[in-house]
Amino acid sequence: MLAFFYHFFKQNLGSPSCFAFDIQCAEARGFNDSFLQEFIHVAHDWQLGFQTPATNVMEGIIYFHDDLFVFLILILFFVFYVFGVCITLFSEENMKGISFKLVHASTLEIIWTIIPAVILIIIAIPSFSLLYSIDEIIEPLYTIKVIGHQWYWSYELVESEGFIQILNELSSNDNIEFTSIASEAFDSYMVPASESENHSLYYQYLTVDNHLFIPTEVSSRILVSSADVLHSWAVPSLGVKIDACPGRLNQTSLFIKRQGLYYGQCSEICGVNHGFMPIGIYSYDIDFARPVLENSSKLMASLDPLLSGLCAVELE
Repeated sequence: MLAFFYHFFKQNLGSPSCFAFDIQCAEARGFNDSFLQEFIHVAHDWQLGFQTPATNVMEGIIYFHDDLFVFLILILFFVFYVFGVCITLFSEENMKGISFKLVHASTLEIIWTIIPAVILIIIAIPSFSLLYSIDEIIEPLYTIKVIGHQWYWSYELVESEGFIQILNELSSNDNIEFTSIASEAFDSYMVPASESENHSLYYQYLTVDNHLFIPTEVSSRILVSSADVLHSWAVPSLGVKIDACPGRLNQTSLFIKRQGLYYGQCSEICGVNHGFMPIGIYSYDIDFARPVLENSSKLMASLDPLLSGLCAVELE
């Protein structure tokens, strides 16, 4: 996967239009389907489990799900076993001629009360840790504001001082210094099926015209709100699902561990076109932007739409 990005930057340095990580460029260079399926995170046919996780939060969710599933299977078999024993031993034929009376079994009642309580405590301890990690915001280097509309998403980069510092540290060109990023914004719409011929890898109801670019291994804060009705910004592989409420800001954090293309959808019924406002995220290793930084800020801006307001000055 790293080789893909290396050759991508190296071979397309003079072609800013290809810095959008267009999948057509990847396919044109001979990458097979298995590589593209690993790179592109969408639900596949007959998929039963989760999508491949790309954040620590999503990994924790999957681990918690697997641990919880063990308890569910044990409880299921125990209940069916007791159910079968009751049917066998207390059938009408076995109970003929036997008189009995129902009495209290205090010991048994204590046992079947304490054991479920202990199981719930065992389940609750890791779930509290997971919930705390989901809400934790750890020194984000920059903030992206996400606004839900009927029926598309808007993205805006704010508080970019930390990102500017990263760009200056990565750039080995002593004659150029990045100074600021204007508060640029762009809209992201679903690509209709009528335009699918323009995309070599088109996913119905998921492909968008403008993707959100987020660097890997960088802590970022996502502020989510809405301009009209309730929406929900959800990306399964990233373990993110946060409501977009009009007049209110909700926040979450992202720390993407590997490069890839991640798709999500609005998860709150928001009107007639609720199913047609997907989310597309490109995650790239910012260290691979080093050759871009050594040339000009315009190339870096072509890499990431949010950096279209990138400013650089030439030092004497």
